[in-house]
Amino acid sequence: MNLTFHGAAGTVTGSMHLVEAAGRRVLLDCGLYQGRRKEAFEINRQLPFAADTIDAVVLSHAHIDHSGNLPSLVRAGFRGKIHCTDATRDLCAHMLLDSAKIQESDVRYVNKKRKREGRALFEPLYQKRDAARTLRQFRARDYDTPFEVVPGLTATLIDAGHMLGSASVVLDVEENGQRQRLVFSGDVGNLGVPILRDPQIAEGADWLIMESTYGDRLHGPRSEVDLTLERMVERTHRTGGKLIIPAFAVGRTQEIVYRLNLHWESGDMPPVSTFVDSPLAVNVTDVFRAHPECYNDAMLEAVLAEEDEDPLGFERLHYVRTSAESKALNTSKQPAIIISASGMCEAGRVLHHLKNHIGDPDSAVLFAGYQAQHTLGRKILEGMSPVPILGGSYEVRAEIDRLEGLSGHADQAGLLDWANQTAQQGRLQGVFLVHGEADAAAALADSLRAAGMPRVEIPQRGDSFACEPQP
Repeated sequence: MNLTFHGAAGTVTGSMHLVEAAGRRVLLDCGLYQGRRKEAFEINRQLPFAADTIDAVVLSHAHIDHSGNLPSLVRAGFRGKIHCTDATRDLCAHMLLDSAKIQESDVRYVNKKRKREGRALFEPLYQKRDAARTLRQFRARDYDTPFEVVPGLTATLIDAGHMLGSASVVLDVEENGQRQRLVFSGDVGNLGVPILRDPQIAEGADWLIMESTYGDRLHGPRSEVDLTLERMVERTHRTGGKLIIPAFAVGRTQEIVYRLNLHWESGDMPPVSTFVDSPLAVNVTDVFRAHPECYNDAMLEAVLAEEDEDPLGFERLHYVRTSAESKALNTSKQPAIIISASGMCEAGRVLHHLKNHIGDPDSAVLFAGYQAQHTLGRKILEGMSPVPILGGSYEVRAEIDRLEGLSGHADQAGLLDWANQTAQQGRLQGVFLVHGEADAAAALADSLRAAGMPRVEIPQRGDSFACEPQP
Protein backbone atom coordinates (compact mmCIF):
# COMPACT_ATOMS: atom_id res chain seq x y z
CA MET A 1 0.00 0.00 0.00
CA ASN A 2 1.26 3.46 -0.89
CA LEU A 3 0.04 6.77 0.56
CA THR A 4 0.51 10.16 -1.11
CA PHE A 5 -0.54 13.38 0.61
CA HIS A 6 -1.84 15.94 -1.87
CA GLY A 7 -3.60 18.36 0.50
CA ALA A 8 -3.94 19.38 4.16
CA ALA A 9 -0.27 18.38 4.38
CA GLY A 10 1.77 21.00 6.20
CA THR A 11 -1.38 23.11 6.34
CA VAL A 12 -4.98 22.87 7.51
CA THR A 13 -7.17 23.06 4.42
CA GLY A 14 -7.50 21.13 1.16
CA SER A 15 -7.75 17.59 2.56
CA MET A 16 -6.74 15.11 -0.17
CA HIS A 17 -4.95 11.80 0.44
CA LEU A 18 -4.33 9.12 -2.19
CA VAL A 19 -4.31 5.42 -1.29
CA GLU A 20 -2.82 3.05 -3.89
CA ALA A 21 -3.33 -0.64 -3.18
CA ALA A 22 -4.44 -3.84 -4.90
CA GLY A 23 -3.93 -2.13 -8.25
CA ARG A 24 -6.50 0.58 -7.42
CA ARG A 25 -6.36 4.29 -6.56
CA VAL A 26 -8.74 5.62 -3.91
CA LEU A 27 -8.90 9.23 -2.77
CA LEU A 28 -9.68 10.12 0.85
CA ASP A 29 -11.41 13.53 0.65
CA CYS A 30 -11.09 16.13 -2.11
CA GLY A 31 -11.27 19.51 -0.41
CA LEU A 32 -10.64 23.12 -1.34
CA TYR A 33 -7.38 24.70 -0.25
CA GLN A 34 -8.02 28.08 1.38
CA GLY A 35 -5.41 30.81 1.76
CA ARG A 36 -3.87 33.49 -0.44
CA ARG A 37 -6.36 33.90 -3.26
CA LYS A 38 -4.03 33.47 -6.25
CA GLU A 39 -2.14 30.56 -4.69
CA ALA A 40 -5.36 28.86 -3.58
CA PHE A 41 -6.90 29.19 -7.04
CA GLU A 42 -3.89 27.59 -8.71
CA ILE A 43 -3.65 24.73 -6.21
CA ASN A 44 -7.37 23.98 -6.49
CA ARG A 45 -7.43 24.12 -10.29
CA GLN A 46 -4.27 22.09 -10.93
CA LEU A 47 -5.08 18.59 -9.69
CA PRO A 48 -1.86 16.69 -8.88
CA PHE A 49 -2.97 13.56 -10.75
CA ALA A 50 -5.04 12.55 -13.77
CA ALA A 51 -8.64 12.56 -12.52
CA ASP A 52 -9.64 9.59 -14.67
CA THR A 53 -7.06 7.39 -12.89
CA ILE A 54 -8.93 7.68 -9.57
CA ASP A 55 -11.22 4.69 -9.01
CA ALA A 56 -13.27 5.98 -6.07
CA VAL A 57 -13.47 8.65 -3.35
CA VAL A 58 -14.30 8.12 0.32
CA LEU A 59 -15.43 11.40 1.86
CA SER A 60 -15.06 11.97 5.62
CA HIS A 61 -17.48 14.91 5.88
CA ALA A 62 -19.08 17.80 4.06
CA HIS A 63 -16.97 20.79 5.11
CA ILE A 64 -15.71 22.55 2.00
CA ASP A 65 -12.03 22.04 2.87
CA HIS A 66 -12.78 18.31 2.64
CA SER A 67 -15.43 18.10 -0.11
CA GLY A 68 -15.25 21.37 -2.02
CA ASN A 69 -12.99 20.36 -4.91
CA LEU A 70 -14.99 17.28 -5.90
CA PRO A 71 -16.60 19.20 -8.79
CA SER A 72 -13.12 19.98 -10.15
CA LEU A 73 -12.30 16.28 -9.95
CA VAL A 74 -15.46 15.34 -11.84
CA ARG A 75 -14.98 18.18 -14.32
CA ALA A 76 -11.48 16.80 -15.04
CA GLY A 77 -12.76 13.30 -15.82
CA PHE A 78 -13.38 11.36 -12.60
CA ARG A 79 -16.30 8.95 -13.11
CA GLY A 80 -16.13 6.75 -10.00
CA LYS A 81 -18.32 6.66 -6.90
CA ILE A 82 -18.09 9.06 -3.96
CA HIS A 83 -18.87 7.21 -0.72
CA CYS A 84 -20.05 9.00 2.43
CA THR A 85 -22.75 8.96 5.10
CA ASP A 86 -26.38 9.84 4.39
CA ALA A 87 -26.13 13.16 6.21
CA THR A 88 -22.91 14.09 4.38
CA ARG A 89 -24.56 13.40 1.03
CA ASP A 90 -27.54 15.58 1.95
CA LEU A 91 -25.29 18.39 3.18
CA CYS A 92 -23.14 18.26 0.04
CA ALA A 93 -26.26 18.53 -2.10
CA HIS A 94 -26.54 22.08 -0.76
CA MET A 95 -22.91 22.91 -0.07
CA LEU A 96 -21.36 22.08 -3.44
CA LEU A 97 -24.04 23.97 -5.33
CA ASP A 98 -23.61 26.89 -2.94
CA SER A 99 -19.83 26.79 -3.39
CA ALA A 100 -20.26 26.99 -7.16
CA LYS A 101 -22.80 29.80 -6.83
CA ILE A 102 -20.50 31.83 -4.57
CA GLN A 103 -17.56 31.37 -6.92
CA GLU A 104 -19.63 32.49 -9.89
CA SER A 105 -21.01 35.47 -7.95
CA ASP A 106 -17.65 36.58 -6.52
CA VAL A 107 -15.95 36.34 -9.91
CA ARG A 108 -18.77 38.31 -11.50
CA TYR A 109 -18.43 41.02 -8.82
CA VAL A 110 -14.63 41.29 -9.17
CA ASN A 111 -14.77 41.16 -12.98
CA LYS A 112 -16.93 44.31 -13.11
CA LYS A 113 -13.99 46.31 -11.77
CA ARG A 114 -11.39 44.42 -13.82
CA LYS A 115 -13.39 45.00 -17.00
CA ARG A 116 -13.56 48.75 -16.33
CA GLU A 117 -9.80 48.77 -15.81
CA GLY A 118 -9.18 46.77 -18.99
CA ARG A 119 -7.61 43.85 -17.12
CA ALA A 120 -8.00 40.15 -17.91
CA LEU A 121 -11.16 38.61 -16.46
CA PHE A 122 -11.24 35.75 -13.97
CA GLU A 123 -13.31 32.60 -14.34
CA PRO A 124 -14.78 30.47 -11.53
CA LEU A 125 -13.06 27.27 -10.44
CA TYR A 126 -16.22 25.38 -11.36
CA GLN A 127 -19.86 26.13 -12.04
CA LYS A 128 -23.22 24.95 -10.73
CA ARG A 129 -23.58 22.41 -13.53
CA ASP A 130 -20.28 20.80 -12.45
CA ALA A 131 -21.55 20.54 -8.87
CA ALA A 132 -24.85 19.04 -10.02
CA ARG A 133 -23.03 16.42 -12.11
CA THR A 134 -20.85 15.57 -9.10
CA LEU A 135 -23.86 14.83 -6.90
CA ARG A 136 -24.94 12.02 -9.25
CA GLN A 137 -21.82 10.08 -8.25
CA PHE A 138 -22.52 10.10 -4.49
CA ARG A 139 -23.36 6.84 -2.72
CA ALA A 140 -24.72 7.08 0.83
CA ARG A 141 -23.44 4.56 3.41
CA ASP A 142 -24.61 3.75 6.94
CA TYR A 143 -22.36 4.10 9.95
CA ASP A 144 -20.72 0.89 11.20
CA THR A 145 -21.59 -1.05 8.02
CA PRO A 146 -18.68 -2.33 5.86
CA PHE A 147 -18.88 -1.78 2.08
CA GLU A 148 -16.61 -2.51 -0.86
CA VAL A 149 -14.97 0.62 -2.20
CA VAL A 150 -13.14 -1.22 -4.98
CA PRO A 151 -12.07 -4.88 -5.15
CA GLY A 152 -9.54 -5.44 -2.38
CA LEU A 153 -10.53 -2.38 -0.32
CA THR A 154 -13.40 -2.44 2.18
CA ALA A 155 -14.39 0.63 4.18
CA THR A 156 -16.40 1.20 7.33
CA LEU A 157 -17.51 4.68 8.40
CA ILE A 158 -17.64 5.41 12.14
CA ASP A 159 -18.95 8.58 13.79
CA ALA A 160 -16.19 11.21 14.14
CA GLY A 161 -18.38 13.54 16.23
CA HIS A 162 -17.08 16.61 14.34
CA MET A 163 -20.19 17.72 12.46
CA LEU A 164 -23.43 16.22 11.22
CA GLY A 165 -22.59 13.06 9.27
CA SER A 166 -18.84 13.27 9.85
CA ALA A 167 -16.91 10.01 9.79
CA SER A 168 -13.57 8.46 10.45
CA VAL A 169 -12.74 5.97 7.69
CA VAL A 170 -11.61 2.44 8.55
CA LEU A 171 -10.10 1.03 5.35
CA ASP A 172 -9.28 -2.68 5.22
CA VAL A 173 -6.84 -3.48 2.42
CA GLU A 174 -6.24 -6.99 1.07
CA GLU A 175 -3.25 -7.19 -1.23
CA ASN A 176 -1.06 -10.13 -2.27
CA GLY A 177 -2.76 -12.36 0.28
CA GLN A 178 -2.01 -9.99 3.17
CA ARG A 179 -4.27 -7.59 5.07
CA GLN A 180 -3.69 -4.15 6.52
CA ARG A 181 -6.00 -1.68 8.22
CA LEU A 182 -5.63 2.06 7.49
CA VAL A 183 -7.61 4.45 9.66
CA PHE A 184 -8.22 8.02 8.47
CA SER A 185 -9.45 10.11 11.38
CA GLY A 186 -11.16 12.75 9.28
CA ASP A 187 -11.67 15.59 11.76
CA VAL A 188 -11.95 14.27 15.31
CA GLY A 189 -14.75 15.94 17.26
CA ASN A 190 -14.74 17.43 20.72
CA LEU A 191 -16.31 15.60 23.63
CA GLY A 192 -19.62 16.84 24.98
CA VAL A 193 -20.51 19.30 22.23
CA PRO A 194 -24.15 20.27 21.67
CA ILE A 195 -26.27 18.32 19.17
CA LEU A 196 -23.72 15.62 18.19
CA ARG A 197 -22.51 12.34 19.66
CA ASP A 198 -18.95 11.91 20.90
CA PRO A 199 -16.43 10.47 18.41
CA GLN A 200 -16.11 6.71 18.09
CA ILE A 201 -12.79 4.93 18.41
CA ALA A 202 -11.41 2.81 15.59
CA GLU A 203 -9.91 -0.56 16.46
CA GLY A 204 -6.86 -2.45 15.25
CA ALA A 205 -5.19 0.17 13.04
CA ASP A 206 -1.93 -0.71 11.31
CA TRP A 207 -1.55 2.82 9.91
CA LEU A 208 -3.19 6.05 10.99
CA ILE A 209 -3.75 9.27 9.05
CA MET A 210 -4.70 11.78 11.71
CA GLU A 211 -5.67 15.43 11.88
CA SER A 212 -3.61 17.81 14.08
CA THR A 213 -5.50 21.13 13.92
CA TYR A 214 -5.27 21.81 17.66
CA GLY A 215 -2.28 19.56 18.32
CA ASP A 216 -0.43 22.29 20.24
CA ARG A 217 -3.14 23.64 22.54
CA LEU A 218 -5.96 22.90 24.92
CA HIS A 219 -9.42 24.39 24.55
CA GLY A 220 -10.69 26.72 27.22
CA PRO A 221 -13.70 25.80 29.35
CA ARG A 222 -16.96 25.78 27.44
CA SER A 223 -18.51 28.02 30.09
CA GLU A 224 -16.39 30.84 28.63
CA VAL A 225 -18.29 30.51 25.35
CA ASP A 226 -21.60 31.39 26.97
CA LEU A 227 -20.09 34.21 29.03
CA THR A 228 -18.56 35.76 25.89
CA LEU A 229 -21.82 35.39 23.98
CA GLU A 230 -23.74 37.08 26.79
CA ARG A 231 -21.24 39.94 27.00
CA MET A 232 -21.18 40.58 23.25
CA VAL A 233 -24.98 40.45 22.92
CA GLU A 234 -25.35 42.87 25.83
CA ARG A 235 -22.78 45.20 24.22
CA THR A 236 -24.71 45.13 20.94
CA HIS A 237 -27.95 45.95 22.75
CA ARG A 238 -26.23 48.85 24.55
CA THR A 239 -24.41 50.40 21.57
CA GLY A 240 -27.09 49.78 18.97
CA GLY A 241 -24.56 48.37 16.51
CA LYS A 242 -24.28 45.05 14.75
CA LEU A 243 -22.68 41.88 16.12
CA ILE A 244 -21.31 39.99 13.12
CA ILE A 245 -20.49 36.33 13.74
CA PRO A 246 -18.68 34.73 10.80
CA ALA A 247 -19.60 31.06 11.08
CA PHE A 248 -19.42 27.95 8.98
CA ALA A 249 -22.88 27.29 7.57
CA VAL A 250 -22.64 23.66 8.64
CA GLY A 251 -22.24 22.85 12.30
CA ARG A 252 -21.00 26.09 13.81
CA THR A 253 -24.07 28.12 12.85
CA GLN A 254 -26.39 25.50 14.30
CA GLU A 255 -24.40 25.29 17.54
CA ILE A 256 -24.48 29.07 18.02
CA VAL A 257 -28.24 29.12 17.37
CA TYR A 258 -28.67 26.25 19.84
CA ARG A 259 -26.76 28.18 22.51
CA LEU A 260 -28.62 31.44 21.85
CA ASN A 261 -31.87 29.48 22.08
CA LEU A 262 -30.88 28.29 25.56
CA HIS A 263 -30.10 31.87 26.60
CA TRP A 264 -33.42 33.08 25.20
CA GLU A 265 -35.35 30.39 27.07
CA SER A 266 -33.56 31.16 30.33
CA GLY A 267 -34.49 34.84 30.04
CA ASP A 268 -30.92 36.18 30.26
CA MET A 269 -30.69 37.43 26.66
CA PRO A 270 -31.59 41.07 25.89
CA PRO A 271 -34.14 41.68 23.13
CA VAL A 272 -31.77 41.76 20.17
CA SER A 273 -32.99 40.31 16.88
CA THR A 274 -30.83 37.53 15.49
CA PHE A 275 -30.44 36.80 11.80
CA VAL A 276 -28.92 33.73 10.15
CA ASP A 277 -27.93 35.35 6.87
CA SER A 278 -26.83 32.48 4.70
CA PRO A 279 -29.14 30.63 2.32
CA LEU A 280 -26.85 27.64 2.75
CA ALA A 281 -27.12 27.74 6.55
CA VAL A 282 -30.90 27.93 6.25
CA ASN A 283 -30.98 24.85 4.02
CA VAL A 284 -28.42 23.05 6.16
CA THR A 285 -30.48 23.63 9.29
CA ASP A 286 -33.31 21.77 7.57
CA VAL A 287 -30.86 18.91 6.91
CA PHE A 288 -29.95 18.90 10.62
CA ARG A 289 -33.63 18.49 11.48
CA ALA A 290 -33.85 15.54 9.05
CA HIS A 291 -31.03 13.49 10.62
CA PRO A 292 -31.81 12.64 14.25
CA GLU A 293 -29.66 9.51 13.89
CA CYS A 294 -26.67 11.84 14.41
CA TYR A 295 -28.03 13.50 17.60
CA ASN A 296 -26.75 13.02 21.11
CA ASP A 297 -29.20 12.26 23.91
CA ALA A 298 -29.63 15.89 25.00
CA MET A 299 -30.55 17.00 21.48
CA LEU A 300 -33.01 14.12 21.11
CA GLU A 301 -34.65 15.08 24.37
CA ALA A 302 -34.88 18.72 23.27
CA VAL A 303 -36.46 17.74 19.96
CA LEU A 304 -38.99 15.49 21.68
CA ALA A 305 -39.84 17.94 24.48
CA GLU A 306 -43.36 19.32 24.13
CA GLU A 307 -42.42 22.78 25.42
CA ASP A 308 -39.69 23.31 22.78
CA GLU A 309 -40.29 21.61 19.47
CA ASP A 310 -37.37 23.34 17.74
CA PRO A 311 -34.06 23.84 19.59
CA LEU A 312 -32.75 25.48 16.41
CA GLY A 313 -35.20 28.36 16.56
CA PHE A 314 -36.52 30.99 18.96
CA GLU A 315 -38.81 34.02 18.95
CA ARG A 316 -36.35 36.67 17.78
CA LEU A 317 -34.49 34.41 15.34
CA HIS A 318 -34.94 35.04 11.62
CA TYR A 319 -33.58 32.93 8.78
CA VAL A 320 -32.66 35.16 5.81
CA ARG A 321 -32.89 33.80 2.29
CA THR A 322 -33.07 36.64 -0.23
CA SER A 323 -30.32 39.11 -1.11
CA ALA A 324 -32.79 41.96 -0.57
CA GLU A 325 -33.31 40.88 3.05
CA SER A 326 -29.55 40.60 3.49
CA LYS A 327 -28.92 44.09 2.11
CA ALA A 328 -31.62 45.51 4.37
CA LEU A 329 -29.65 44.34 7.43
CA ASN A 330 -26.82 46.69 6.48
CA THR A 331 -29.06 49.74 6.25
CA SER A 332 -31.13 48.98 9.34
CA LYS A 333 -30.51 51.25 12.34
CA GLN A 334 -31.60 48.59 14.84
CA PRO A 335 -29.09 46.50 16.81
CA ALA A 336 -28.81 42.97 15.49
CA ILE A 337 -26.83 39.76 15.68
CA ILE A 338 -25.88 38.60 12.18
CA ILE A 339 -24.57 35.04 11.82
CA SER A 340 -23.23 34.67 8.30
CA ALA A 341 -20.92 32.50 6.20
CA SER A 342 -18.19 31.91 5.32
CA GLY A 343 -16.55 31.13 8.64
CA MET A 344 -13.08 32.28 7.52
CA CYS A 345 -14.48 35.37 5.75
CA GLU A 346 -13.23 34.18 2.36
CA ALA A 347 -16.53 34.38 0.48
CA GLY A 348 -20.26 34.82 0.86
CA ARG A 349 -22.55 37.40 2.44
CA VAL A 350 -20.38 37.93 5.51
CA LEU A 351 -17.99 39.95 3.32
CA HIS A 352 -20.71 42.52 2.64
CA HIS A 353 -21.56 42.77 6.35
CA LEU A 354 -17.89 43.26 7.19
CA LYS A 355 -17.53 45.85 4.46
CA ASN A 356 -20.42 47.85 5.92
CA HIS A 357 -19.67 47.53 9.65
CA ILE A 358 -16.01 46.75 10.33
CA GLY A 359 -15.31 50.48 10.48
CA ASP A 360 -18.08 51.13 13.02
CA PRO A 361 -16.89 51.28 16.67
CA ASP A 362 -20.44 50.49 17.84
CA SER A 363 -20.31 47.16 16.03
CA ALA A 364 -18.29 44.03 16.73
CA VAL A 365 -16.98 40.93 14.97
CA LEU A 366 -17.04 37.71 16.98
CA PHE A 367 -15.11 34.81 15.48
CA ALA A 368 -16.57 31.40 16.18
CA GLY A 369 -14.13 29.04 14.50
CA TYR A 370 -10.61 28.33 13.32
CA GLN A 371 -9.08 30.92 10.97
CA ALA A 372 -6.53 29.45 8.57
CA GLN A 373 -3.34 31.28 7.65
CA HIS A 374 -3.68 34.08 5.06
CA THR A 375 -7.50 34.14 5.23
CA LEU A 376 -9.31 37.44 5.81
CA GLY A 377 -10.59 36.13 9.14
CA ARG A 378 -7.03 35.44 10.32
CA LYS A 379 -5.90 38.91 9.25
CA ILE A 380 -8.71 40.60 11.19
CA LEU A 381 -8.18 38.41 14.25
CA GLU A 382 -4.44 39.20 14.29
CA GLY A 383 -5.10 42.93 14.26
CA MET A 384 -4.43 43.94 10.65
CA SER A 385 -5.89 47.32 9.68
CA PRO A 386 -6.86 48.27 7.08
CA VAL A 387 -8.03 44.96 5.62
CA PRO A 388 -8.90 44.08 2.01
CA ILE A 389 -12.60 43.30 1.46
CA LEU A 390 -14.18 42.83 -1.97
CA GLY A 391 -11.54 44.88 -3.75
CA GLY A 392 -11.54 47.75 -1.23
CA SER A 393 -9.49 48.65 1.85
CA TYR A 394 -11.24 49.18 5.20
CA GLU A 395 -10.05 50.40 8.59
CA VAL A 396 -10.94 48.11 11.49
CA ARG A 397 -12.72 50.09 14.20
CA ALA A 398 -15.24 47.47 15.32
CA GLU A 399 -14.44 45.44 18.45
CA ILE A 400 -12.87 42.09 17.57
CA ASP A 401 -13.26 39.03 19.79
CA ARG A 402 -13.42 35.25 19.55
CA LEU A 403 -15.33 32.44 21.22
CA GLU A 404 -12.65 30.49 23.08
CA GLY A 405 -13.45 26.84 23.65
CA LEU A 406 -15.99 26.61 20.87
CA SER A 407 -14.51 24.10 18.46
CA GLY A 408 -15.67 21.11 16.50
CA HIS A 409 -12.11 19.74 16.71
CA ALA A 410 -10.59 17.81 19.59
CA ASP A 411 -7.73 19.61 21.32
CA GLN A 412 -4.30 18.13 22.04
CA ALA A 413 -5.54 16.06 24.96
CA GLY A 414 -8.51 14.78 22.97
CA LEU A 415 -6.36 13.86 19.99
CA LEU A 416 -3.84 12.03 22.17
CA ASP A 417 -6.59 10.08 23.89
CA TRP A 418 -8.19 9.19 20.53
CA ALA A 419 -4.85 8.02 19.10
CA ASN A 420 -3.91 6.06 22.20
CA GLN A 421 -7.21 4.21 22.23
CA THR A 422 -6.91 3.49 18.50
CA ALA A 423 -3.43 2.04 19.07
CA GLN A 424 -4.33 -0.08 22.12
CA GLN A 425 -4.25 -3.41 20.30
CA GLY A 426 -0.55 -2.95 19.59
CA ARG A 427 -0.68 -3.30 15.79
CA LEU A 428 0.02 0.33 14.93
CA GLN A 429 3.08 0.80 12.72
CA GLY A 430 2.91 4.51 11.97
CA VAL A 431 1.00 7.77 12.21
CA PHE A 432 0.82 10.47 9.52
CA LEU A 433 -0.22 13.89 10.84
CA VAL A 434 -2.22 16.08 8.47
CA HIS A 435 -4.68 18.99 8.67
CA GLY A 436 -2.52 21.16 10.93
CA GLU A 437 -0.13 24.08 10.76
CA ALA A 438 3.54 23.30 11.35
CA ASP A 439 3.68 24.17 15.06
CA ALA A 440 0.49 22.25 15.87
CA ALA A 441 1.60 19.14 13.98
CA ALA A 442 5.09 19.23 15.51
CA ALA A 443 3.74 19.54 19.04
CA LEU A 444 1.33 16.65 18.56
CA ALA A 445 4.09 14.55 16.97
CA ASP A 446 6.28 15.07 20.05
CA SER A 447 3.41 14.09 22.33
CA LEU A 448 2.64 10.96 20.31
CA ARG A 449 6.28 9.90 20.34
CA ALA A 450 6.41 10.46 24.09
CA ALA A 451 3.35 8.22 24.38
CA GLY A 452 5.26 5.43 22.61
CA MET A 453 3.93 5.65 19.06
CA PRO A 454 6.39 3.67 16.87
CA ARG A 455 6.65 6.08 13.95
CA VAL A 456 5.24 9.58 13.49
CA GLU A 457 5.52 11.45 10.18
CA ILE A 458 4.46 14.97 9.20
CA PRO A 459 4.12 14.75 5.41
CA GLN A 460 4.31 17.77 3.15
CA ARG A 461 2.25 18.17 0.00
CA GLY A 462 3.31 15.56 -2.55
CA ASP A 463 5.12 13.26 -0.10
CA SER A 464 4.62 9.50 -0.62
CA PHE A 465 5.13 6.62 1.78
CA ALA A 466 5.22 2.86 1.23
CA CYS A 467 3.28 1.06 3.97
CA GLU A 468 4.24 -2.59 4.16
CA PRO A 469 2.41 -5.27 6.14
CA GLN A 470 3.93 -6.48 9.39
CA PRO A 471 6.34 -9.39 8.88
